[in-house]
Amino acid sequence: MSLSEIKSRIAAAEAAANRTAGSVELIAVSKVQPNERVEAVLEEGHRVFGENRVQEAAGKWPEFRERFQGVDLHLIGPLQTNKARQAMELVNAIHSVDRPKLATTLARLAQELGQCPDLFIQVNTGEEEQKAGILPADADGFIQDCRDLDLPVKGLMCIPPVDEEASLHFALLAKIADRNGLAGLSMGMSGDFEGAIALGATHVRVGSAIFGDRTYSA
Repeated sequence: MSLSEIKSRIAAAEAAANRTAGSVELIAVSKVQPNERVEAVLEEGHRVFGENRVQEAAGKWPEFRERFQGVDLHLIGPLQTNKARQAMELVNAIHSVDRPKLATTLARLAQELGQCPDLFIQVNTGEEEQKAGILPADADGFIQDCRDLDLPVKGLMCIPPVDEEASLHFALLAKIADRNGLAGLSMGMSGDFEGAIALGATHVRVGSAIFGDRTYSA
């Protein structure tokens, strides 16, 4: 699969759902991808990328940004509070705001730095013990708490359980966002992004379908 094929599929899914053309942002998930693969996608003109770990992003993106204008970098993996400052200075958006301690840390740093990336609150729609995210029942209260901290909450994010129908989780996330007046929905990955677009996704996170299988170091 190529970048152009993925973009064509996104455009077709937007049209099928009567969505405005270009209303869905493609985040190319470049985590643990060799730099030459990432560079090839940059050369094609794509500028929106997602990384899971602050440390990996810090080792990769400052150099790329010197060479390619307009990079829009999203942190889509878990964020430790001790890495929050580094993340805020490096990325344009954080998709994994998932607990009160992190929210208060981000709010304090936003005051210090005078700026804050766009924020998405991660909701654990499957209520999985091993997965990060606010439980659906606690989402409304946490969204309000983040707003009370003057955090720029743009939307919600979820990662559905692998063994359940993803569309049920996308629909739940959309419902929570709608009742809280949030426009952003970060949902859908390589295997299910078209279904996510049908249910309102504004950001889809696609990695392996663009770059090929990930390369993990032994």
